This record gives sequence, C-alpha cells and structure tokens, in this order.
Amino acid sequence: MPKITFMGAGSTVFAKNVLGDSMLTPALAESEIALYDIDAERLTESYNMLCAINKWAGGKAVIKSYLGVENRKAALKNANYVVNAIQVGGYEPCTVTDFEVPKRFGLKQTIADTLGIGGIFRALRTIPVMRDFARDMEEVAPDCWFLNYTNPMAMLTGYMQRYTGVKTVGLCHSVQSCVPGLLGSLGMEYDDKIQWKIAGINHQAWLLEVTKDGVDLYPEIKRRALEKNKEKHDNMIRLELMRRFGYYVTESSEHSSEYTPWFIKDKYPQNIDRWSIPLDEYPRRCVNQIEKWKTLREELTTKDVLEHKRSGEYASYIMEAMETNKPYKIGGNVLNTGLITNLPQNACVEVPCLVDKSGVTPTFVGALPEQCAALNRSNINVQLLTIEAAVTHKKDYIYQAALMDPHTSSELDIDDTVALCDALIEAHGDWLEKYE
Repeated sequence: MPKITFMGAGSTVFAKNVLGDSMLTPALAESEIALYDIDAERLTESYNMLCAINKWAGGKAVIKSYLGVENRKAALKNANYVVNAIQVGGYEPCTVTDFEVPKRFGLKQTIADTLGIGGIFRALRTIPVMRDFARDMEEVAPDCWFLNYTNPMAMLTGYMQRYTGVKTVGLCHSVQSCVPGLLGSLGMEYDDKIQWKIAGINHQAWLLEVTKDGVDLYPEIKRRALEKNKEKHDNMIRLELMRRFGYYVTESSEHSSEYTPWFIKDKYPQNIDRWSIPLDEYPRRCVNQIEKWKTLREELTTKDVLEHKRSGEYASYIMEAMETNKPYKIGGNVLNTGLITNLPQNACVEVPCLVDKSGVTPTFVGALPEQCAALNRSNINVQLLTIEAAVTHKKDYIYQAALMDPHTSSELDIDDTVALCDALIEAHGDWLEKYE
C-alpha cells in the first residue's frame, strides 16, 4: 500500500478531507500516512483527529507524525504521494504584514494570496521552503507525486515544475465549483447532463464551453447575468468580466477584483460599494477561522471515534486513479508545454488533465480567445518575474513583478511601487531570503 505524506498537517480541517477521504478509498485505506508540521500543538490535534477517523473506518491505515525540520526527511522517505498545504508565516505576522504595509502606500487588497503585492511576497516566503522540500524528495522519494494546494498556485507550482525534478501538479477548488456555482446563482439547474470545458491559469481560467444535451447554455447564462447585476450581490465582478470579455472566469469576484486594474481604485471610491468588493476579506476570514477553531477543535480532536464522509477534494481521487489505473479527469495546474498556444510556454496553466497509473496527462487546448489570453498574460507577467526573483535573489525582479501587477500599477507610480517593495522586504525580515 502507498505512503501518503501531508506537509502542513496542522491544517486540520483540510487534512481531515484529504486523508479522511483516503481512508475511505479501498485502494488507499491501508496506506501509511505521514503527518508533517512545525507546530507541535496543531500536529498533535491533526494526529488525534485522523486516528479517530481511522478507528471509525476500520483501523486499516498506519498514521505517524513528524515534528520539525529535523524530521522532515523521515516524513518524506519512500512517499508515493506528497500533499502540500503549508502557509509560511501564517496569519501573524506575515499575512498581516502583506495587508498593513501596502495600506500605508494607499494600496488596498481583498485576498492577497495569489497575485498582487501580497501574492508576490507570499511566493517569496514560500518558494525557499518548497525548494527544501524538493531537495528532500529528490533524495528520499524520487518517484513521488507532489500534489500542491498552497497559494500562490501558479508561482509555486510553476517553480517546482521548472526548477526541480519532482513530479508536480497544482490543485484548486475553483474549477470543480465553477459551473455548479454559476448555474445555481442564476437559478439554473445543474446535473450530470451538463458538459463544460475550462482552461487558462489558476484563479483566472475561462469557462470556454458549457452545454446541456448539445445546447449552448451561454446565451441564457448571459441574459440572466445581465438581469442579476442590476442589483448588488457578491459575484458582480465576475459577471461584469463575462459581459466585457465574453467568458466566465473560475475564481471569485473578491479575487478577480485584485487581479485586474479596474475595480479597486482610489479615484473611484464608489466602486467598492458599486461592485460589493470586500476589502481586507482574507484577514477577516482568518480572524473568524481562528475564533471558529476554538469550538471546532473540541468537535474534531477530542473524540475517540470520528465519522467522515468522502469529500470532493481531488487528492484522493488522483491517488486512487494512479493506484488502480482507472482514469479520472481533473483541472490541473501544469507547465504549458504548448497546451495553450497563445500563452507563454514557461507559464503554469490550468487545463483538463487525465490521471491514471502513468501519472497526470494534460490535454491540448489550443488558443484561448485572444481577449482571455491577454488578461491571463497580464497575470503571468507577475508570476514569471516573481519566480525569477526567487531563483536569482535579485531585488530588481521583485520591483519588476510589482510594476507589472495590474492592480498595483493602476494605483501606485513607479517610485512608490519600489518603495513599497523595500518596505515589505524590511517588514518581513528573516521570513525572506536575502536579495541584492
């Protein structure tokens, strides 16, 4: 049976879904599960919870925990699958820094984990840790598959795919939830007769086709979307982008507001209310989750036996497909080896992929509609320059990534952008490597 290593196992709720799912999957039920984290308390909580699920599921899995960098290599040794869910620097101090320092320069954000100035610095904190993971995996688990769930997805996954020898695929919830969420919000039924095709980049992939029984649903979707956007709701920006660019995008309106230069603008403060933009949304979620965990901890980590229902997370289905050779389709983040012909080949793209015993096989998409590719390229510029900064340790690439960022460059001039980067480098201190 396989060995599954979970990096960042202190992400207890997410570990419950991925590893609980695995225990309920016959091909994975007898796995050795290695839990790794640098936080002893959270690691123990996850270990206790997963042991309770394992007991409920028949006790077939073997669960071990590994604390701290000194035990990382042991956690990874002989792993078949490595699931990555780390957050370097956590809510405090690093996420707070990513929001509060830009505010001093007049730059507001909503989520700041994928693009923008927050996404850039999250990547710069995280890539060195991923580099260490990769070196260990290349040594002690050279044939493993690395399943990355950590943001910024395209930057981290793209780094792993271009600069390490580790087989890597990036996984995100937004592809799975896109069409059901869109149709449900417009009062349209979703069922297994609905067919759809999505491709682009993570958090900005495009719903290229959506049909039912061969009938194109887009005309009705767009008609209803125009009506819906006459009143305020929490998905206005995506519907507006669909109106302007012709296609619906996978990630939420709060994300999309900071991936583009048109919505969060000091010159138009009325936009925040007009488009229902939740500024500082991610810190607010973090505070709520921290508070909620006080109750959830008792529910999940103190019981001797804990029931679990298999979730829709990709991870267990991917591992099952690789173990059984029964194909499974995912939306995966992979290197653009000519898959999307009008995006850069060194970009990390999100395309339909087939998973079986041979691994993850991405499908050829061809050219995106040119307007969609253009918007993707505005984000890819930032992703590629941030990776370049992490690899070369040159500040100029950090500055250039920020200067190319659609939201940052729409608000700050060239001098303030560079000064903001310097302020963030200073504020993050030892959470970043040294840059020249």
